[in-house]
Amino acid sequence: MSLRVIFMGTPDFSVPTLMEIVGQGHDVVACYSQPPRPAGRGMDLKKSPVHEAAESFGIPVFTPQSLKGAEEQEAFAALNADVAVVVAYGLLLPKPILEAPEYGCLNLHASMLPRWRGAAPINRAIMAGDKETAVQVMRMEEGLDTGPVCMSETVAIGENMTAGDLHDKLSSLGGDLMVRALAALSRGALGDQPQAEDGVTYAAKLSKQETRIDWSKPAAEVHNHIRGLSPFPGAWCEMPLGGKMERVKVLRSTLGEGSGTPGSVQTGGDVPVISCGAGAVRLEQVQRAGKKPMSGAEFLRGASLSDGTVLD
Repeated sequence: MSLRVIFMGTPDFSVPTLMEIVGQGHDVVACYSQPPRPAGRGMDLKKSPVHEAAESFGIPVFTPQSLKGAEEQEAFAALNADVAVVVAYGLLLPKPILEAPEYGCLNLHASMLPRWRGAAPINRAIMAGDKETAVQVMRMEEGLDTGPVCMSETVAIGENMTAGDLHDKLSSLGGDLMVRALAALSRGALGDQPQAEDGVTYAAKLSKQETRIDWSKPAAEVHNHIRGLSPFPGAWCEMPLGGKMERVKVLRSTLGEGSGTPGSVQTGGDVPVISCGAGAVRLEQVQRAGKKPMSGAEFLRGASLSDGTVLD
């Protein structure tokens, strides 16, 4: 049975779910997304990926700064939706919004709840060294990601998987999971399971202050830090290149062999190897300031980086 759906989302992660819902024949009566933001060198206003996708389907798009006002809440309720689907929207939904659709609001969340509630579950799972995560459909409540879970798909986190890799996998799986949830909802067969009270953790928003690499930490922690921040915002270090210190982002790494002073560089192999507090990491892909990403081997051939150099 086709449902009247309000879709609420903003980034690339949300787009596959919107596309799956439209493809399954549901009536998406409106899309809510974050307002256009200045972007690029000209700082022109740019619509969100969801905004652009919705317009391509001819879906009306609304971009309120807030949903706390009575006028916005009345307009939302007037859409007479069966359900709202929320995927990385970016605004808190007040109680009148949550209660407006007949069947409430379903959220697609990229973690194994109650672990990693909050803003950055994909990054935090990798940074913590988790071996698996999930994408889940959750009935929304007023609390932060506290609602009961309706459907779940578990995903293994490979030892070298980056946040970007996991993002793409969960985004694709999430679209399929949500349309299965909507199908069950239309049959009156969508159950739910309250979240466990134990094991609650919060995935705080990423900050610039935590992006610098700390070579004094064990190699496994450094590796998890690098891949958990790749490709954005990117973990970085400073290297003496061309007679000056230059910031270099590390986009991919693997665990290496050898030991030495934390931060010391080994240049005798195919890629740079950096000693850590215990063990070492191989820099498999890096990005110099103002340049495109390059392999560690390409970087090593072009960089005047001496063996034994110690990075801060």
